[in-house]
Amino acid sequence: MADPTRRAVIERLASGPASVSELHAPHKMALPTFMRHLKVLEDTGIMRSIKKGRVRTCHIEAAPLIEAQGWLAWQREIWESRLDRLDALAHQIASTQKG
Repeated sequence: MADPTRRAVIERLASGPASVSELHAPHKMALPTFMRHLKVLEDTGIMRSIKKGRVRTCHIEAAPLIEAQGWLAWQREIWESRLDRLDALAHQIASTQKG
């Protein structure tokens, strides 16, 4: 997900299924290079594709993203708590120095 091309593909697929051609169109890279990005997404389970005739259609898989969202929310809580404690310490130090 760190790669902007993969994020763009996921963002596009969030609005519905798309063919590889549709997904590739806005990206200025060779098709084989783009296909490697799709393979990474498919290997991680974030996306799946189905081939019918000559057209490969890609679909988003929500379960891994929902799992990641849960983990990120948990991390956010941890960091917000740490930042709140750091803020309290900074205020305590500032009031000690004034007084």
